[in-house]
Amino acid sequence: MTRLLLFLTLAGLGAVPPPATAQTSAAGAASTQTFTLQDALQYAADHYPSVKAAIEEVNASSAGVNVAKAATLPRLDGVWQTNRATVNNVTGLLLPQSVVPGISGPPLLDASSRSAWGTAAGALFSWEPFDLGLRAAEVRSAEAALTRARASEGLTRLEVETAVASAFLAVVQAEQAVTATQADVDRRTLLARAAQTLADNQLRPGAEASRADAELAAARTRSILARQDLVLAQASLARFLGVADGLAGVNAAPLLASVAPATPPTPAAATSHPLLQVRQAAVEIARAQEDVLADTNRPRLFVQSALFARGSGAAFNGTLDGGASGLWFDRANWAAGFQVVFPNLFEISSLRARRAASAATMRAETARYDEAQLLVTSQQRAATAISDAARAVAANTPVQLAAARQSEAQASARYQAGLASIVEVADAQSLLAQAEYQDAVARVGIWRALLGEAVARGDLASFRALASSAGGVR
Repeated sequence: MTRLLLFLTLAGLGAVPPPATAQTSAAGAASTQTFTLQDALQYAADHYPSVKAAIEEVNASSAGVNVAKAATLPRLDGVWQTNRATVNNVTGLLLPQSVVPGISGPPLLDASSRSAWGTAAGALFSWEPFDLGLRAAEVRSAEAALTRARASEGLTRLEVETAVASAFLAVVQAEQAVTATQADVDRRTLLARAAQTLADNQLRPGAEASRADAELAAARTRSILARQDLVLAQASLARFLGVADGLAGVNAAPLLASVAPATPPTPAAATSHPLLQVRQAAVEIARAQEDVLADTNRPRLFVQSALFARGSGAAFNGTLDGGASGLWFDRANWAAGFQVVFPNLFEISSLRARRAASAATMRAETARYDEAQLLVTSQQRAATAISDAARAVAANTPVQLAAARQSEAQASARYQAGLASIVEVADAQSLLAQAEYQDAVARVGIWRALLGEAVARGDLASFRALASSAGGVR
C-alpha cells in the first residue's frame, strides 16, 4: 500500500518545468548580447579602451623615431621684417638679453624723436654633417622606445584577451551551476511532495516531510545564489568586452560539445612572451640613454651659410630720407663657414652623475627582466600541471556521475519500499547534484587549462584556433 501510494504521488507530480537557461536568468534585469568565444575575443580587441590606448602609444613612439631621424637633416631658417623706429644709437656694450632691440650704424651726436622705415630679410642654412654619435644614439633610444611600445601593446592585448576568455568561461561555468542547481530543486520538489503526501496519510512520520522541505529550501537557496553568480559573471564579461548597455551572454555549445585532444606542450622561445619583450625593451632604452649621455659632452661641428639684405630710411650721417625710403633693400650680403660648438665644461660632473644613474637604471631593468623570466617559466610549468589535472578530472567525473545516479535511484527505490529514510534519499540527491555540477564544469576546466597554457606561452593564437575548431573535435 505504501509503495502504491508513493508511486501514484510521484506520477501525479511528475510534470516539473525544465531547468532555466542562462539567457532566461539574465533577461529579467537587462538586455543580453550573446557572444561566442571567438566573437568575444575579437570584440574586446576592437573596443576595449586600454587596447586603443596601447595602439596610440605605438603611433606616438613611431612618430618619435621619425623626429629623432629628422635631426640628421639640415636646417634652413628664413626671416623677413619691416619696422618703423627711431635711429638714436649710442656707443657702448650691451650684455646678451632679449629685451632691448639692437641698432646698427654709427652713434648720433643728438637724440631725435623722428623715425624711419627699416627692412631686413635673410636665410640661414645650417647642417651638422657628423656629431660623433650623438644623433645616432638618440635614434637608437627612440627605436627602443618604439620596441617597448609595441611589446606593451602585445602585453595589453594578451591581458585583455586573457581577462575576456576567463570571464567567458566563468559565465559558462555559472550557467552549468544554474542548470545543476535547478535539476536538484526539481528532484527535491518531487521528494518533498511525496513525503508530505505520505505524512498526510500517516504512512510516514511528519519529521520526514519537514526534512524534505528543509532540503528543498536549501536547494532553492543554492539555485538563487547560482543565478546571482551568473548575472555577476555576465556583467563582468560585459565590462571586459566594453559593452556599456546590458549584459553579455555566451554561446558555449561548441566548447561543451568537444574538447581539444591532449598534445605535448610546445616549449616557447625564451623571448617570445610579451612580458619578457617589455622588460628587454626597458633594458635597451636604459642602455640607449646611457649612450646618449656618453656622447653629449663631445664637440659638435656645424656647416653654415647665410644670405641676407637690409634697407634703411636713415643715412650714415644720421639724416632721414623720409617717405617710403627703407621699405626695400639697400645692401645684400652672403656668408659661409663652419662652427664648432664645445660642451659646457662645468657640466661634466653633472653628466657623470646622470650616466651613473642611467647605468643603475639599466642594471635594475636587467634584474626585472630576470625576475620576469623566472615568473614566465614558473607559469608554464604550473599551466602544464593544471592541464594534466583538468583532463584527469574530466575523465573521472563521468564515473562519479554514473555512480551517483545509481546511488540516488537505489535510495529512492529503498524509500519507496519503506526500507530507507528520507535522510538516505536526501544524501543521495546531494551526491548526485554535486556529481552533475562537477561533470558539467569538467570540460570548462579543460578549456581553462588550455587558456592557462596559452597565456603562459604569451600567445593566444593556439587557443583561438582550438576554440574555432571546437565543434569538429570529439
